[in-house]
Amino acid sequence: MRRSLTGTMGALIAVSALTTTAWADGVDQLPPNEKKIYEVVDPQVPLGASAYKDFKPKKGPPWKIGYASSYAGNTWRAAALDAVMNDLLPRSKEAGLVSEVVVTQSDLKDAVQIQQMRQMVDDGVDAIIICCSNVTALNQTIEYAYKAGVPVFSFSGYVTSPYAINGAANHAQGGGEMATWLADKIGKKGNVLLVSGIPGFASSDSFDKAAKEALAKYPDIKIVGEVAGKWTDQVAQVEVQKFLATNPIQIDGILTQGAQENGVLNAMLQSGRDMVPITLGGEASAACYWRQNPEWVDAGFHIWPPRREMQQMWEIMLRTLEGQGPKVQSFLRPVLPFTIDDVRASIPEDCDVNSTDFVEPKADGWFPSAIADQYFERPADPWKPVAK
Repeated sequence: MRRSLTGTMGALIAVSALTTTAWADGVDQLPPNEKKIYEVVDPQVPLGASAYKDFKPKKGPPWKIGYASSYAGNTWRAAALDAVMNDLLPRSKEAGLVSEVVVTQSDLKDAVQIQQMRQMVDDGVDAIIICCSNVTALNQTIEYAYKAGVPVFSFSGYVTSPYAINGAANHAQGGGEMATWLADKIGKKGNVLLVSGIPGFASSDSFDKAAKEALAKYPDIKIVGEVAGKWTDQVAQVEVQKFLATNPIQIDGILTQGAQENGVLNAMLQSGRDMVPITLGGEASAACYWRQNPEWVDAGFHIWPPRREMQQMWEIMLRTLEGQGPKVQSFLRPVLPFTIDDVRASIPEDCDVNSTDFVEPKADGWFPSAIADQYFERPADPWKPVAK
């Protein structure tokens, strides 16, 4: 499933705004292969040592976990929650590690998410997972949780608090990788429409910044429009349709973030225009169109695999509660390109172009135990059942 990223990475390293040449203690402790993931990174991503190296929970397992999600209105969030409730929680219960998960949704309102998190702390949760939030808005609340002995884990994005642990793909690398692929696909010239996720959110802004810097290297490519799809197919479809209807200019390619590419695809199909290359991030619906039209594109990119990202964060959380001692504040994963053969192996020939599922890496392909062990001071199997 992997292919060489050397060319793209080398090009991205030249982008000074996204390059870090020295790290704090945290990343410096990682082996060389893992350090490479951090060579091109959003400069706001915390790269220092974790505040939880010597953490011990208030009590032993089973633990009560809070999941304070900022949004529930797309298929990606539904898949991530499904991973918790129908896989990770049952397995954790069986191992005697987790007793329950308290789930809240704040509908993109920072104040609501802050209140929900504080209530979780006051109600005695042992850890909180947050999703895709503003990079600074929750910091005081995260410190409040830390002082109460409750670690906070931000997945599929990051927060800047020193008292949080972040886990995500390297979205800066992802934006550059996808943009470079699209530039090559359209012959290094033409008009590009950029479909952002939710502006102001960490992963969305990191991706867009890197993508724009990558496209800026091509003088004959112009970003002729930007719309926000809010990581939701229905929203992305409407926004792209509006843009196409009011801008008769030729579009040669569309650069979109994940969990909305099917909406972008449908907007193009309904516009009457010729189909153009669209970046793919794993939605099974758009992957199905690719399966049925194999000449359309030649690569997709795992940057936001919802179940794998949630599994990564869940296992980081278990390891931290077990006292394994995380070395870093931010656990970044490299972008994983995927091919039409991977799609064929994942979805059937009679696939559904309106599917709400995702094509994802294999369970051990995103954050395997052998790699995870290198991020902890005292690594051990996080799923080992509690002795009774």
